[in-house]
Amino acid sequence: MSILSFPFGRSVEAQRPATTAASSVSLYDFKLNNLTDGKELDLKKYKGKKVILLNVASECGNTPQYADWQKFYETHQKDIVVLGIPANEFGGQEPGSSKEIATFCQKNYGVTFPMAEKIVVKGPNKAPLYKWLSDKSLNGWNDKEPTWNFCKYVVNEEGQLTHFFGDKILPTDPGFLKAIE
Repeated sequence: MSILSFPFGRSVEAQRPATTAASSVSLYDFKLNNLTDGKELDLKKYKGKKVILLNVASECGNTPQYADWQKFYETHQKDIVVLGIPANEFGGQEPGSSKEIATFCQKNYGVTFPMAEKIVVKGPNKAPLYKWLSDKSLNGWNDKEPTWNFCKYVVNEEGQLTHFFGDKILPTDPGFLKAIE
């Protein structure tokens, strides 16, 4: 596994080794609930697109990233999906209900990218999707859990996890842009 440290306190990146075989489980094996209506969000609907999964929070120092990710989504939505997944594991910074979170995101950042209902993304009670994202016995190579709000997991068009980026990485970061080529 390639782990890169960035200067000036930037977050770490983990990248799937080229020699790693595809996992038998993919992103398409998971379902979440849509933030706005609570209906099932089958991740199979994103087949053929890259997906950036963000664990998000409304009361975090990283919350202004919503604007960056919205702009990125508007530019790349034909080929790349940004999927926001609210979580409350880091300092209780996402205490709101689904309605409150959706209203906050729309009102303050004009978020139109897909958002799921709040789930647990870290620790022993984490949701199945985040178990897959952070357990190398399930995804084939990565064991990194989110370290704070706005960590990023990149999944390729075949539903396989390819990269992990920490909370400070923005969609304009050269390493991130290379990962989504």
